[in-house]
Amino acid sequence: MAEKYLPTEAEVEHFKMLNQLLESVYLEMKEFSKKKPDEPLNTFKVKNVNRLLIQIKEGLKNEPTIDFLDLLDEETLPTNSDAILIIGQFKASMDRFRRKYTNEYRRWTTKENPKGDKIYL
Repeated sequence: MAEKYLPTEAEVEHFKMLNQLLESVYLEMKEFSKKKPDEPLNTFKVKNVNRLLIQIKEGLKNEPTIDFLDLLDEETLPTNSDAILIIGQFKASMDRFRRKYTNEYRRWTTKENPKGDKIYL
């Protein structure tokens, strides 16, 4: 029988950091999308956002949502509204990961703490 995957505590800490960065990017892009939804992103923004999305994809590589996570296209430069759609999919996948690996007390279940019963300060 295959052992159930659980993230390590180090992976959870990395996830938390990436999630905060993704939230920041999402809020910024949402504002751009409201003001000028059809304006294309510049190359710098696409590369910067993709740098974050690549790390998130690596952390979610064992999740079924990975098949739906695409990077921003550096060749065609997506519009603000296209970018917010893609970033939103990453946010949803991150939210799903958090719900999957936390218990009813919102404590992470990890390889080191499979029941999520230890409280870390």
